Amino acid sequence: MRLKKSFFDKNTIAVAKNLLGKKIVRVFDNGVRIEAIITETEAYHGLNDRASHASRKKTERNKIMFDHPGLVYVYLVYGMHYCLNFVTMREGFPAAVLVRAIKLEQEIRSAKSETISGPGKVCRELKIDKSFYGENLATSKRIWAEEGRIKIKKNDIIASRRVGVNYAGESVEWLWNFKIKI
Repeated sequence: MRLKKSFFDKNTIAVAKNLLGKKIVRVFDNGVRIEAIITETEAYHGLNDRASHASRKKTERNKIMFDHPGLVYVYLVYGMHYCLNFVTMREGFPAAVLVRAIKLEQEIRSAKSETISGPGKVCRELKIDKSFYGENLATSKRIWAEEGRIKIKKNDIIASRRVGVNYAGESVEWLWNFKIKI
């Protein structure tokens, strides 16, 4: 079952944890469908989160973070890697969850089970680019999130510091990176 806007219209940290074990479904123009289990996320929450793109002000790049929950925020880092985020919280409050790692569902059922780790690799595997910026997860025909078959318990979740945000002052210490092992 596809996750609705109401799933994303919650506290960003809760959404980041609740996305673990959920599926990303990606449908290509030729009809090929990939399903991947989300195994690592990071929360970026509000203007006071100095690691967030929205910490300074609303810009052309981050304006989707201020929009309604359940939209896709895609941006380019280092001029070469796209990163996939899902907007959370109420409209006007800048927040999103970064998808850092996935496992292809067909690999989970086989002996070959490799995590695709790193937001750039996730986007490369799912062929996500800037054209997904602003896509609505509730209505899109090419990407959405849905319930997974894996049930996650609170003690299955490992919380740690977010990756690559050493510039972010006190926000560096926040344990807003979440992962599971499957």
